[in-house]
Amino acid sequence: MIAKLDRWYDLATTRIFDRLRSPLLLALRLIFGWGLFQTGKGKLENIERFTDFLAHLHIPMPAANAYFVASLECVGGLLLLLGLASRLICIPLVINFIVAYLTADLEAVKGFFKDQDAFTNAAPFLYLLVSLIVLAFGPGLFSLDALIARLRGRSPRPRASA
Repeated sequence: MIAKLDRWYDLATTRIFDRLRSPLLLALRLIFGWGLFQTGKGKLENIERFTDFLAHLHIPMPAANAYFVASLECVGGLLLLLGLASRLICIPLVINFIVAYLTADLEAVKGFFKDQDAFTNAAPFLYLLVSLIVLAFGPGLFSLDALIARLRGRSPRPRASA
């Protein structure tokens, strides 16, 4: 009886919901990858304005950092859209959004325990969250990373730990 309950529990909680992982990751990558690409492209198109903003925040070498951040967001968004080098690009993206929090939204970070709404409403929050999710779980089966893994004869599925 216990074994039967265990099988039903496993079916209900793991197998069914595991099938939702890749479509969810695809949706997150497409929505936020496109948004990130558009944000980076907008910064590149208005690089002087973005450079002035970084200078106002006292970021060292504002012009170089403006080009770096705008290019990172533009290229990172495209890579997330495609699901190519997803985990690798998420590392600099996570760092980028943490720096964005610590510079442009420092008050939201300082007041995290008093006002979580200010933290979650800050501009970098959703991009940071999605970058962390893709970093932790990978891009899913509907990605170029998974296709490359299949072509190389490797399973793109995460291995279950013992």
